[in-house]
Amino acid sequence: MLAVLPPLGAVVSLAAWFFLSHGYTLSYGDAEAHLNIARGILDSRTPGLDQLGTVWLPVPHLLMIPFVTRDAWWHSGLAGALPSAICFALAGVFLFGAVRIALESRAAACVAVALFALNPNVLYLSSIPMTEPVMFLGFFGLLFATVWFRRTGSWWAILLAAFFSNWASLTRYEGWFLIPFVTLYIFLVARRDRWFAAGLFAALASLGPLAWMAHNGWYTGNPLDFYNGPYSAKAIQGGKYYPGQNEWLKAWLYFRTAAWWCAGAPLYWIGAAGILAALWKRAFWPVALCALLPVFYLLGIHGQGNPIFLPDLWTRSYYNTRYGLAAMPLLVIAGAAIVACTPRAARTAAAVVLIGAAVAPWIYYPHADSWICWKESRVNSDARREWTRQAADFFRDRYRPRDGVFLSFGDQIGILREARIPLREVLHVGNNPAFLAAVNRPDLFLRERWAVTLNGDAIDTAMVRTFLRGPQYTLVKTVVVKGAGPVQIYERTP
Repeated sequence: MLAVLPPLGAVVSLAAWFFLSHGYTLSYGDAEAHLNIARGILDSRTPGLDQLGTVWLPVPHLLMIPFVTRDAWWHSGLAGALPSAICFALAGVFLFGAVRIALESRAAACVAVALFALNPNVLYLSSIPMTEPVMFLGFFGLLFATVWFRRTGSWWAILLAAFFSNWASLTRYEGWFLIPFVTLYIFLVARRDRWFAAGLFAALASLGPLAWMAHNGWYTGNPLDFYNGPYSAKAIQGGKYYPGQNEWLKAWLYFRTAAWWCAGAPLYWIGAAGILAALWKRAFWPVALCALLPVFYLLGIHGQGNPIFLPDLWTRSYYNTRYGLAAMPLLVIAGAAIVACTPRAARTAAAVVLIGAAVAPWIYYPHADSWICWKESRVNSDARREWTRQAADFFRDRYRPRDGVFLSFGDQIGILREARIPLREVLHVGNNPAFLAAVNRPDLFLRERWAVTLNGDAIDTAMVRTFLRGPQYTLVKTVVVKGAGPVQIYERTP
């Protein structure tokens, strides 16, 4: 298994260097947010686990902490790229091990890893501060542990499965969805004490979701704040119609098309055909477990306020295109099964043909515009990156240590990162009750020299109140960029 680690490390290192050197590391708004959440756990007026928030799960942010404390790595985004790259490489190791056991073919395992690792959309998200590579590690680790358990019946495999289940469920919510199905599988394949084996796994795997609900309950009073709170997916969507909402066929169309864009047409069709090969090889559990990820996203599109927008379907835009990567585990393992069904003498040739076909679109058109995840990050971030740059340039020349900045957390934190202003000098929504006091009674509690407003946020409301009660603030800079609301910077009048 570990033999695939060096080539995987080399591939993702080159990818991370490419995206960092071209300034793409923080193009995704979510990547910027993940990086700054991790930084805020230690660098904040109120440091601690409450800076994690209640919606995004904690593992990706906790992994960044050893790296994000270095100022230069935070400013560049490298602090978020490093843990993603490490998780990608380890995910490939467990993918190799799982396929090697399930299909009983080293060649098939190598093909699965190659199909996964040479996909530019996977590589992009594995080179920036995103949750997908962390989830891939949890998922492939869980798959490896379960096929190992079926082969050996080892209790260590149960413990490893529980570990990776918690890793996955504290990274993305599809990890929660997998728990009952894995429990059932362990019950069915256990060689002895099946009730105990399934119960042990279920009890240990439930710790992650229970811990997150306890976290939500402690900080908000609502254990389900991540699901129905003000920052949940449903609240953000706000009940507005989107394609696939309460429409199964349309939900399938949008997910299937996203998977086609993310995987590339050849791998999409190779994987679809390879499902039959995997079933022929009796790899029923890997196919079933991998299929659960697309099912989860279909349910999300249908009724949980998680739309996908694509350039070739209405609304002709980009949003959540990376959800299509949920099909990648199924596609790469099914594609590898084709090699496992090939006579041994022809497996090398079959492997070369499959890998060559899968990477052909990216070689034929070797431009980032064809990588839909990268394309989404650029199209949706042009305005944000421009107003961030202009506002950071303003602060870089004028901000003095301990001046203080008053703003909402969100996208505006990118201004401070680029201007190299420590988060502990910022009063933001994560610093309650001081933030709420400053918003509602700025005349009594607002002390910061600078304030930044965006799109009528809470800071804008506070600035209106200062006109009535004080203290006095003067609008000194307005950044207007096409495609975004005005960013206004206020300075406190001495």
